[in-house]
Amino acid sequence: MKSGRAAIGMLAAGVVFFAALALPAQAVDPSDHDRARKALEAGEILPLRAVLEKVDRDTPGQVLEVELERKNGRWIYEIKLLRPGGALVKLLVDAGNGAIIGSRERDAKPGH
Repeated sequence: MKSGRAAIGMLAAGVVFFAALALPAQAVDPSDHDRARKALEAGEILPLRAVLEKVDRDTPGQVLEVELERKNGRWIYEIKLLRPGGALVKLLVDAGNGAIIGSRERDAKPGH
């Protein structure tokens, strides 16, 4: 479990910038990072590290991608995980309180 926590710490440090980019790469607005930082400073969202630690307790797996988006006036972390056994999971997490508000899982393909 130590290696999982170490990986989360490394990912959290490396992903913070990318988590702030809510738009697709071709339409990235530099102000997205500033909006996310301001939301964190204002207490509107939890730090990504705290969210990833909670997610790891509830739904362990390797974090593949994190996005921070604003949907219907609510900040949402969209987290994609690779679960033990190869299943891919997409989680929607309320960025304000860390609660998982939605998930979708795709089983690993047979033979892979």
